[in-house]
Amino acid sequence: MSVPRKVREEVDSLREAIDHHNYRYHVLDDPEVADSEYDKLFDRLRALEAEYPELITPDSPTQRVGSAPQGEFGTVVHRLPMLSLDKCTTRDEIDAWDARCRSRLGVDGEMRYSCEPKIDGIAVSLMYESGVLKLGATRGDGQKGEDITANVRTVSSIPLQLRGKDAPKTLEVRGEIYLPVEAFRAFNARAVERGDKPMVNPRNGAAGSLRQLDPRITATRPLKFFCYSVGLVEGAFAPKMQSDVLDALKEWGLRVNPERSVVEGARGCYEYAERLLARRAQLGYEIDGVVFKVNELDQQERLGTITRRPRWAIAYKYPAEEAITRVLGVEFQVGRTGAVTPVARLEPVFVGGVTVSNATLHNMDEIARLGLMIGDTVMVRRAGDVIPQVMSVVESKRPVDATEIVVPTRCPVCGSEIYRADDEAVARCSGGLDCPAQRKEAIRHFASRLAMDIEGLGDKLVDQLVERGLVSHVADIYSLDVAALEALDRMGPKSAENLRAAIDRSRATTLPRFIYALGIREVGEATALNLARHFSDLPPLMNATPEQLVEVADVGPIVAERIHQFFQQTHNREVIERLTDPAIGVHWTVLPPMERSAPAPLAGQTWVLTGTLEQLTRDEAKARLQALGAKVAGSVSAKTTLVVAGPGAGSKLDRATELGIPVLDEDTFLQRLGSLESGSD
Repeated sequence: MSVPRKVREEVDSLREAIDHHNYRYHVLDDPEVADSEYDKLFDRLRALEAEYPELITPDSPTQRVGSAPQGEFGTVVHRLPMLSLDKCTTRDEIDAWDARCRSRLGVDGEMRYSCEPKIDGIAVSLMYESGVLKLGATRGDGQKGEDITANVRTVSSIPLQLRGKDAPKTLEVRGEIYLPVEAFRAFNARAVERGDKPMVNPRNGAAGSLRQLDPRITATRPLKFFCYSVGLVEGAFAPKMQSDVLDALKEWGLRVNPERSVVEGARGCYEYAERLLARRAQLGYEIDGVVFKVNELDQQERLGTITRRPRWAIAYKYPAEEAITRVLGVEFQVGRTGAVTPVARLEPVFVGGVTVSNATLHNMDEIARLGLMIGDTVMVRRAGDVIPQVMSVVESKRPVDATEIVVPTRCPVCGSEIYRADDEAVARCSGGLDCPAQRKEAIRHFASRLAMDIEGLGDKLVDQLVERGLVSHVADIYSLDVAALEALDRMGPKSAENLRAAIDRSRATTLPRFIYALGIREVGEATALNLARHFSDLPPLMNATPEQLVEVADVGPIVAERIHQFFQQTHNREVIERLTDPAIGVHWTVLPPMERSAPAPLAGQTWVLTGTLEQLTRDEAKARLQALGAKVAGSVSAKTTLVVAGPGAGSKLDRATELGIPVLDEDTFLQRLGSLESGSD
């Protein structure tokens, strides 16, 4: 079907607006709209493109993610080599480089130099043709690199199309892709909790992310990009200064480093390096030095290169953020999910600009990998982290009284048993609902929308309730009265009454919701539903053996063991007894025993989700449908049973209408799900 003119105009307008806001956010660091407003624009564009696929273009903001995994990376030959830089580490070496530049050029006075941080990331080349990103490549050996186009397209700070109309027809942009420090920390925290291997440092994290054969994995990593120069240029572009090049790149929508500067002479270079070093920890990304370049481009050309290194640039390297110290002991900390993490207590040492006295060890596998013992001399690296890492052991300095590191058998916080699953590197506290270290997270999960659905009990209120000693276990929620709630910060009488009413409403729930609310590891909504349907009530589930649990759909041996372990803990049983006691009265409808072996209610049906769901994520809706036995398809056909259509639904909704297939809105869909999951439909 032909695309209406109004639709084409709206799509063009949306793309222009989204590109503008991306520029304001990523390049200028000065957003004009809230994230929610940006999301509305993006969702509307995505919906229109879904309805009119012929409007999709490679440079559309919606096309950053989604290509299939690659078998391998292709080879890219750089039409202009990507040069390496000479390095220096002292002020005298900066002076010597400055003297060589002035001597070769015959300059008596001071020269001007462009300065910017040396990002500790991965050098890449981006090729734009007529303003559209066509190719992304790694530096490789400087002559040849790897084709990572699909991956660089997922980096949100790399524009798919340049701004304005004056960019050269062919423009090669060079820069660094890096992983911000906070993103690196968050990734490693999640990896340790899962028992996965953490990234060694942000640079390795960025490199590993860019070398994923599946671009969808790269898209989950919050990579960023700074450009620092151009390579091949074909078309009108005649800057006189290196600083002019960076100004132009910024105007075209590319992200340049805000710390860049132009200084006078060698002294200016060194003072710039010292100022940046003092602020190194506050930058938000790792740097390992500063790059100085002769600012005038004609002087760069006259100086030339030697053995693939430009005479007109040099990298001033900061001292490595590493130091030698001794491990005095190892303590074990308990995280919010029960992960028991070893932390080395160090003989205080000055590293990375601060004195540190502890370092993360991640897990016992990392200790084994290092061969670490208490009393060892170790190399620690801070690299911008609040808690440094132990990088290696200096075995030649091991004392005769060095002792092994042993995981405690009881949680240092609550005294519960510590266990370690065969498939995990992480040891965990089995305290669950009873462990203070896990308390806030357990309460948040218990009250969440897909669990007990206590509307109004958000993170900040949970913090206050726990910190003021009003709630020690999830069962304590039901003892809160209006007066206690009114006394909390930002809680008026009406808000307190509403929250109290929401707490009371949650007493009547469903068995799948209650099982999910308990927070058993790896028991999501779909697994909770399968457990409820299989056992029909809670007591049979609580008393089930691992062998009985693996008979449940989608429950394997590992999950079965975790469920069994949870219900074997006395404190978990005590909390459940309190919740289900008539004094609190959490209750649900017991499923008839016959339904445990009955076919799934949606078995044999095919459902399609389209448009934007506002109360569930697409993955949540899909998981709940699959748990009920339905197949969730990506396209509408004559075999489709039902279509769920949210705002922005397009061609799939049209196809369903043509075929006469029933369509549900989200509210009706959720009602249907609730009835099916409770067994009342």
